[in-house]
Amino acid sequence: MSAAPKPIVLWAVPRSRSTAFLRIMLERGDLEVVHEPFSYLQADGHFELGGRRVTSAVELLDVMLDVNANERRVFAKDTSDYTYTPLLEDERLFCDVINTFMIREPHDAISSHYAMNPEATLDEYGFEYLHAIFDAVRSVTGEVPLVIDGDDLVADPEATIRAYCERVGLEFMPEAMRWDPGQWANWQRTDRWHAEVAESSGLVAQTPKQRETPDTNEHLRRIAEHHQPFHDALARHRLSPRR
Repeated sequence: MSAAPKPIVLWAVPRSRSTAFLRIMLERGDLEVVHEPFSYLQADGHFELGGRRVTSAVELLDVMLDVNANERRVFAKDTSDYTYTPLLEDERLFCDVINTFMIREPHDAISSHYAMNPEATLDEYGFEYLHAIFDAVRSVTGEVPLVIDGDDLVADPEATIRAYCERVGLEFMPEAMRWDPGQWANWQRTDRWHAEVAESSGLVAQTPKQRETPDTNEHLRRIAEHHQPFHDALARHRLSPRR
């Protein structure tokens, strides 16, 4: 009997359109889709998956691997505004999980993040720590992890999702590119961050909103200057959906 395919984790910088990506994975219907389990665990001190309540990242990884092996393949999306030190010390994260990454041009991601949380710290914008996770995966596995760009996802949704699926061993399902608008119960706790996805029925480019940007706000300019090199280092490995 062949082993189950490995669970997939998408590590994403905040405001990279990763929730829209997760919405597509949810619409497939063949995956156990988990929304920001490690972030919620950090914030709340507990998380429930597969009917089990866990209180540590190592326990959560235990359950994730068990669900993946015995029930359905797991797809989890999480963000890099928290740190996950105990998790990154567990070799199973590197050996038994497919780790993928999602970026977005810092100017837009930082502007969007600031509009949602003007009190965010420098680290919470997430590019530096996303790069640290990427480096940890590359160092242990000896392979360059998959990196996708949220701007590509909007510019060419089908090609981006098709290329991602091919790399992680999923069948591409074109019917999953559309969905009925509405909130998903599993993101209710942070639903204000996902309002645009909840109101949508698919991926479309939207007119940029009027908001503070690194061009108009000195604080955001300093944040962008700090994080730009980490974005650029990841962008060098970005999957081009047209390749």
